Amino acid sequence: MLNYGIPAVFLGIFGYFGWKFTARNAYESARYSVVRTEGEFEVRDYADLILVSTSMQFDAQGNDGSFSRLFRYISGDNGQQQKVAMTTPVFMQKGVPILSDKADTSGPDTNGQRGRMAFVVPEEVAAGGAPVPGSESVQLRERAGGKFAALRFAGRMGDAALNQKESELREWMQQQNLTAVGPVEYAGYDPPWTPGFLRRNEILIRVE
Repeated sequence: MLNYGIPAVFLGIFGYFGWKFTARNAYESARYSVVRTEGEFEVRDYADLILVSTSMQFDAQGNDGSFSRLFRYISGDNGQQQKVAMTTPVFMQKGVPILSDKADTSGPDTNGQRGRMAFVVPEEVAAGGAPVPGSESVQLRERAGGKFAALRFAGRMGDAALNQKESELREWMQQQNLTAVGPVEYAGYDPPWTPGFLRRNEILIRVE
C-alpha cells in the first residue's frame, strides 16, 4: 500500500513556501524600527510615508470598489501614466471624514463604517515625487512618522475580532503607560485569497 502521508507533507510545505515568497514577502513594506516588544505587542517608530488613498465602506473590505480605485492608480491611472509597484500593508481606518472625494462628500459616518483605504507609495517613487492621481476619488497624503503601539494577529478582519484586538491593545498600552494621540489604524498584508490562519493583520495606534 502506498504511503500518501509523506508526499502530502512535502506538498504542504512546498505550497506554504510557494505562497510565502509570492505573497507579502515579494513586496516592499512600510519601513519601521521596533522600539519595544512583548509577545505580539510592539511599539514601533515609523518613517514618514506617502499614501495614495480613497474612501471605502469599511465592512466591504475593498469589495465596494475602493481597492480597485487604488489598484488602477498603481497600474497607471495617474498624471504620468506611471506604473507603481504594489507594497504592504494596505492601511484602513473607519469613521473618518471623507475630505475631498467627489464621489462621496457626505462627511463623517456616524455608524463608523465609512472610512479610508490607502496603499503606501514605494520610497523611491515618493522621493522622486509620487504621480498625481488620475481620478478625483483618489488622493495623495502624508502619514507623518512617529511612534505607534501595534498588535499583530491572524484571521479575518471582522468587527468582533477588531474590537477584541483593539481592547487588548489599549489594555496593554495602559499597562505600559502609553498615551494614544491618534485614531485606530488597521493594516492588512495579504491578498484576499490567503487562508485566515496565514494572514498578517495589525492594529496600530499612534502614541506620545
